[in-house]
Amino acid sequence: MFVATYLGSCAANMAGYCACWTCTNVSQACMKRSARVAYSFLFFLAIVISWIMRDFARPLFEKIPWIMRAATGFEPSDKWFGQQAVYRISMGNFLFFGCMSLALLGVKYKGEKRGQLLQHGHWVIKLVVWVLFNALPFLFPNGVVQAYGWAARFGSGLFLITQMIILLDFTQSWNAAWVANGEQDERWLYGLLALTVACFAGVLGISGMLFYFFKPSGAGSCSLNVFLITASLLLCIGFSMLSLLPMARNGSLFPSSTTALYIMYLCYSALQSEPRDYECNGLGHRLNAASGSTLVIGMLVTLLSVVYSALRAGSNTSLFMLDDDDASDDVAMGTPLIDAEAVAGANNTADSAAAPGQVSASRDGAADKAAIQDFAPVSYNYSFFHLIFALASMYIAMLLTGWGAVEQERDRLDVGWTSVWVKTAAEWVTGVLYSWTLIAPALFPDRDFGF
Repeated sequence: MFVATYLGSCAANMAGYCACWTCTNVSQACMKRSARVAYSFLFFLAIVISWIMRDFARPLFEKIPWIMRAATGFEPSDKWFGQQAVYRISMGNFLFFGCMSLALLGVKYKGEKRGQLLQHGHWVIKLVVWVLFNALPFLFPNGVVQAYGWAARFGSGLFLITQMIILLDFTQSWNAAWVANGEQDERWLYGLLALTVACFAGVLGISGMLFYFFKPSGAGSCSLNVFLITASLLLCIGFSMLSLLPMARNGSLFPSSTTALYIMYLCYSALQSEPRDYECNGLGHRLNAASGSTLVIGMLVTLLSVVYSALRAGSNTSLFMLDDDDASDDVAMGTPLIDAEAVAGANNTADSAAAPGQVSASRDGAADKAAIQDFAPVSYNYSFFHLIFALASMYIAMLLTGWGAVEQERDRLDVGWTSVWVKTAAEWVTGVLYSWTLIAPALFPDRDFGF
């Protein structure tokens, strides 16, 4: 009986060990193949921690003397403690991704040790380092943290501009690809026309919804909201008409329609960021009556969209390649810098010189493939990827604190007049950037703009 119990215990321990070993190896293999997903998970985890700390940081911070010394002369509120927590966690992630960006600067080939070790390997060590970086800002004095809060405003602006540039490039590329396919099959053109009509219909639908929710009956003139909605519509009409003029050499209605749809979304996002007690924010009055689970789901969707935006922007590096040398051109074009036939020929020469009876390991082609793989260009710019996540860390700090407003309410995300004007500015910058892509080739015919 004792022997059976002992054997059963050993079998259970072995099964548990095998399960842990299998999970560890599978997770490591997945991280090596999908490092971007792993970094995105760390970023999302930092966002969730920031969100929780924003609402429940006071008991912890009251035990940290150098933070409490900064609160002398006034009675700090829960919102002040929450803002301090968000800034410090954001700063930790900014430092982590910023250091990764600097460490991986100049990595171009898959065989480079920095890429293999820093980007794709040693995940346990990187997790420990990430935790240390998140804890480090809690040792900094408040003056350093406040300076970071101001710097985060500018970093967040760069992150938003990067999103706009990628969106504009995506719509232009989509339009060019479908038009090229339409030369062989007209159904592509019909599909493009249908999408264009659908986007413009969405613009009209969103504008009607905005007038309904943000100029509610009985709330007065709501002149500010009416101005913002009307100005957004006029902006969309303006660059859509500009795209049809002869001077717009690369103009097309499909990119105009998708840009117009995005601008109306930004207008909606700006208006819904108005304070909930503002009489012209009819949607905010409805959200005040929503359940807690509905608010949590809405905030999670917003945070996940930021993670996806950072992942997409960090992976799209073709727009931001600044190197002009031949090596960087080869990397950008995805051309290996080592010829397979040359490698094979060299290995065959070595095989022929080998002593009789020796079998070369390169005959099976494994050495050839390994050599070619080591000199294959990386699929994305590792340094730029981490730079985008560093800027996204700053953007999250602004998102959770209402762009530095201490009056940010609990269970609210990106609400306040500062958020309204930041999003309105982003909307107009998007319209100006798109208009520039239309007229720039005509104004500077000797320059190659890449579109």
